Amino acid sequence: MHRRTCLKLTAASGAVMLLLPPTRQAKAASVTLEVYYANPSFATFYEQIAQNFMKLNPDVAVQFRAPAPTYDVAQQTMLRQAITNQLPDINFPSFNFFPELVTALVKRDQIMDLGPLLAKEGADFIKANYRQNTLDLAKVDGKQYGLAFNASLPIGYVNADLVRKGGGDPDHMPMDWVATMELAKKIRAIGNGVNGAGFSAQVWPDDWLWQAIILQGGARMLDASGKKVGYDGPVGLAALKMLRAFVTEAGMPLIDFDQAREAFVAGKTGIYFDTPARLKQVSDLVGSRFVLKTSRFPVEDKAKGGLPTGGNAGIVMSKDPAKQKAAWEYLKFMTGPEAQSIVAKATGYMPLNDRATGADYLKPFYDANPNFATVATEVDLALPWAGYPGGNSVRIWRAQRDVINAVMSGQVTPEEGLKQIVQQTNELI
Repeated sequence: MHRRTCLKLTAASGAVMLLLPPTRQAKAASVTLEVYYANPSFATFYEQIAQNFMKLNPDVAVQFRAPAPTYDVAQQTMLRQAITNQLPDINFPSFNFFPELVTALVKRDQIMDLGPLLAKEGADFIKANYRQNTLDLAKVDGKQYGLAFNASLPIGYVNADLVRKGGGDPDHMPMDWVATMELAKKIRAIGNGVNGAGFSAQVWPDDWLWQAIILQGGARMLDASGKKVGYDGPVGLAALKMLRAFVTEAGMPLIDFDQAREAFVAGKTGIYFDTPARLKQVSDLVGSRFVLKTSRFPVEDKAKGGLPTGGNAGIVMSKDPAKQKAAWEYLKFMTGPEAQSIVAKATGYMPLNDRATGADYLKPFYDANPNFATVATEVDLALPWAGYPGGNSVRIWRAQRDVINAVMSGQVTPEEGLKQIVQQTNELI
């Protein structure tokens, strides 16, 4: 659908900022909320949720800024506009950039502490809707500055036909990496250009998959001081050895992650570990080519292991009392069972509202589409997607990714690779 847009020039940067009109003109709306988010492909569910919210709240209009192409672009935009006081009323920063942005906004008194509003809703409301570990995703220094909205934990995309040919059971996939790699080798042995398994950490645009390999082993990205690498030891070494094994044992080609997804869709990969945010897209593309299933991400350390939670949380930056009140209602709706159901069906994201998986919402959908339910079974493994102090997360990942590439391609041993990653990361921190 074509839309007319309003243009607003940012005086400080000279950049053009698009303001999209409300998806539905609310009659006599007394409050207009300006909202910013990343990833244009997510516009469908943001707009659908906004439409539903405005039907229930006719005095509030939701107006979207043109979405940022990526989370890191959104982050840099918000940091600049904090200085020029051109912030939107609501923003959805990614979890790994969340502490950096919140810290910057707190210093300038440009963000609301949502803790008092959440407490005012009452213990019964909180218990019925949110788990503590998902609330913690949007905390900084113990304060609730946001509510988690989108969430993804890595899952396995399984070509059931290839897994059976390799002697495995696609309904009971291995939950440790030794068995996973053994199955991948058997799938590779089928021949005809088939790859056993894929894990595109070496080309991922951020460190989400790299963190998954570390966290599942029971280590953390930073040590207790928060100033040094936390996996300088057996877990870090095992992670790099495993990434190399994806190439040497599973036959994974070192290609771009879009190409890797295409290879899976084409039936050339047995198991591909990826974000559930593309599950709807992959399901549609696979069609009837083969039987597609999903599996939980293997976690080696059953006691301390976990997974980084990709996605974002909503924060309120308006200082206007009327907008703050409306923004709180909007965030509650965004994180409520109806909106979370819309997101889960449209993408494959993990619902963050406990009621969303119930009979009134996602249960019938999950019963009919069990592949989409896999990520919801991982919610207890959800850990924060860690950022680095000093606002250097993007630069750190680029340095780490270069080393991971060298290890996976065989140019550097896992032992030497770990030394390089630890040294470079500690220096950049």
